[in-house]
Amino acid sequence: MNSSRITNSKLFFRSFSTNSNLQHLNPTPSNPITRVNPEHLLRVCTILYQQQHSSDSKLRNNLQKTRFDVTHEFFLQVCNKFPLSWRPVFRFYQFSLTRPGFTHTSVSFNKMVDVIGRSRNTDLFWDVLHEMARRRLVNDRTFRIALRTLAKARELKKCVDFFHLMGAHDYGYSLDTLNKVVETLCSDRLVDEAKHVVVKLKDWIKPNGVTYKFLISGYCHRGDMIEASKMWNLMVDEGYEADINAADTMMETFFKNNQFNQGLKLFQTMRMNRIDELGISTYRIVIKWMCRKGKLGEAHLVFEEMLRRGIQVDDLTIASIIYGLVSKSRVGDAYMILEKIEKPDINVYHGLIKGFLRTRKLSEATEVFREMIRQGCEPIMHTYIMMLQGHLGKRGRKGRDPLVNFDTIFVGGLVKEGKSLEATKYVERAMRRGVEVPKFDFNKFLHYYSNEEGVVMFEEVGKKLREVGLFDLADIFLRYGEKMATRDRRRQSM
Repeated sequence: MNSSRITNSKLFFRSFSTNSNLQHLNPTPSNPITRVNPEHLLRVCTILYQQQHSSDSKLRNNLQKTRFDVTHEFFLQVCNKFPLSWRPVFRFYQFSLTRPGFTHTSVSFNKMVDVIGRSRNTDLFWDVLHEMARRRLVNDRTFRIALRTLAKARELKKCVDFFHLMGAHDYGYSLDTLNKVVETLCSDRLVDEAKHVVVKLKDWIKPNGVTYKFLISGYCHRGDMIEASKMWNLMVDEGYEADINAADTMMETFFKNNQFNQGLKLFQTMRMNRIDELGISTYRIVIKWMCRKGKLGEAHLVFEEMLRRGIQVDDLTIASIIYGLVSKSRVGDAYMILEKIEKPDINVYHGLIKGFLRTRKLSEATEVFREMIRQGCEPIMHTYIMMLQGHLGKRGRKGRDPLVNFDTIFVGGLVKEGKSLEATKYVERAMRRGVEVPKFDFNKFLHYYSNEEGVVMFEEVGKKLREVGLFDLADIFLRYGEKMATRDRRRQSM
């Protein structure tokens, strides 16, 4: 957008801000939801798209000739039609200001500003935020949208300036709002930007334990334990106690990063100082990773402590113990625990399957797969991916018959999706065999064939697998084909 267009938009905003005092008393006036005529909506959106570069008078005349009512719901639907294109939405906004009896609310402004932000028109985005501040239509969702958009554009100064802008319009500096913004940024992996905002606003808004909890979790999810530890120490130095959820996140990240001793050290610290606050989530994490590391004795001690404290055991914890026992070839002990469970859920069956797959007992894993189906526990996508990885390996393998060459199945899926270049690269690497074949993505494979044609493919491949003696693998393919067929029939009957 050129500079003259920006200047005009500012003047246009100012000319329609006379009702700001009324909006201050009622920042979100109620707008009853009215049914939108789809034909009117299509006609208006067509005009907005085809004439988005036309002059204001021409566009306004064409819209006025069209029969439709500008309602709150109608405006939101127009925004939905152009989720990444700011021009049609903004020009319709300008047109809506000329319609008598129509008033924008925080909801409609937030919708529009979100579209403008996604289209990366930062200058107009900033202008609209100023207008919302003048009209007293800013709420917590506006803060979330504004900071997320500006942070993604690396406009860190404007991230801070937005808080000062709101302060200049008597919104005040709210710790609760800051925490919501930090939570949003950290969930979008913008934790460095969130930290920058917190540091720069420290003189106006003092962070609390909740703020640090989100920052710690954000760095943990990014795998940056150095920064997470710095935030932890800063939080302790300022006199705040660590949130249990933040401690759980940090502990599990230590385990994931092969820093097992650091994770156990944090658990022992929490255990000594705040044992009354520890719940099932903390014990579940520790027991799961102890079982994965084969430390069944230590896991048993932690499990007994949990029982002594009267904490109710959940199926995820039981599944971890079963997995640990089976992976250590203590299958009898695992089945003794299983027999005591009245109705095992899918997590328990997954623990058994993972244990058998780890010890390469593929037939036993497939038998558990069949048993869970007989017990009415429907497999999920993760179940099928585990089974395929166990039978075929992480990169797939060649079958004993040319008709069931798994490379061919995968390449066929890529070609079918129009990804010829990826298929060619895969074939070249597979032919050379001197170059490592990339990791096979079973998730994408199942996604490519989760349709009507996939039903036929799974049936055909399942039959061919049976012909060459791969009965376990055949059952998995046939079952998934039945699942897809049932899903399609269910959709058609609705």
